[in-house]
Amino acid sequence: MAPADARVDPAVEETARAIAEMEIRGAAAIADAAAEALATQARQTDAGSPEAFRAALRRAARTLYETRPTAVSLPNALRYVLHGMEGTTVSDLRSSTIAHAEEFRTDLEQAQSRLGEVGANRLRDGDVVLTHCHSTDALACVEAALEEGKEIEAIVKETRPRKQGHITARELREWGVPVSLVVDNAARRSLERADHVLVGADSIAADGSVVNKIGTSGLAVMARERGVPVVVAAQTIKLHPDTMTGHTVEIERRAESEVLSDEERAEIVGESDPDGLTVENPAFDVTPPRHVDAIVTERGQFPPESIVVLMRELFGHSTGEPWRP
Repeated sequence: MAPADARVDPAVEETARAIAEMEIRGAAAIADAAAEALATQARQTDAGSPEAFRAALRRAARTLYETRPTAVSLPNALRYVLHGMEGTTVSDLRSSTIAHAEEFRTDLEQAQSRLGEVGANRLRDGDVVLTHCHSTDALACVEAALEEGKEIEAIVKETRPRKQGHITARELREWGVPVSLVVDNAARRSLERADHVLVGADSIAADGSVVNKIGTSGLAVMARERGVPVVVAAQTIKLHPDTMTGHTVEIERRAESEVLSDEERAEIVGESDPDGLTVENPAFDVTPPRHVDAIVTERGQFPPESIVVLMRELFGHSTGEPWRP
C-alpha cells in the first residue's frame, strides 16, 4: 500500500473515472481536466518531504494516464504540468505545480479560439461542411466563421455506436446552423453536396497520419474520390511526440456492450456456442496523410507531411514519461 502522503486524492480518482467512462470527452476537455486534477493533487497532498510529494504527483498522473491510451492530449498535459514541478521544498513544489497547471489551462483555453480563427479562413460564405463524431476544435472553426458573418450549413454523421454526432448537431443548432443529421452509411451520398469534410483528431503522428474516431479513414477515402477536401482541426496538444521515435499509436478497444447488449447477444447466439460470436469495437482508426488536405492548429495550418517540423519545434526529441518512477 502506498504511504498516506503518496495516495491519490479522491477528486483525482473521480476525474480518472469520468475520463475513462467518457463523461469527460474531447481532447481539450480531457487535457484540461487532467491538469486541474494534478493541481488538486498538489493542493491536497499531505506530503512530508519533497520525495513524497513527487511520488504522490507521479501516482496521480499515472492514474489519469491509464484511463485513455489513445487520447494523446492527456499525456501531453501531464508532461507539461509535471515538467514544471520545480523546487527543493514541498512548498516550492506545490506552488510551481499549481502555477504550471493554471498556465497550461489558460493556454489551452486560448488555443481553441486561435485555432478557430485559422480554420475559419478555409470556410467560405454558404459552404456546407460534413462532420464526423464530436470535435470542439472542428466546431471552433465553424463558430469563428459564423462570427465573421458567413453562413454555414452542416451535414452531421451520427457516428455510432455512441452517437457523438448528436452532440455536434445539438451545438450547431444552438448557433442557428442548418443541420442534416445522417446515418453513417449515408456518408458517400452526403458528400455530393459537401464543400469540406471537417473533423477533429485524437492524436496526430509525426508522419501526418490522423488518429480519430472510427470511420474517419473511410470517410476521408470517399472524400478524396469525390474531390472534397478533408480538413483536420487539432490543437497542438494532440500531436503525438512518441511517434518521432517510431512508436505506434495504440488504438483503444471499447467495451462490447456499447455495440451489443446482453439481451441482443442472447438473441443472436441462441442455443449455439457463445464463444462463436465476438464483437470488435475499436474506438479509432488511422487516416493516412495522403487523404488529408490540411491540419489546422492554433499555430497555423499545415500540410500533413510537414507536421513533424511543428512537433519537433514544440517537443524537441523528448518523449519521456515523467509519471513513471
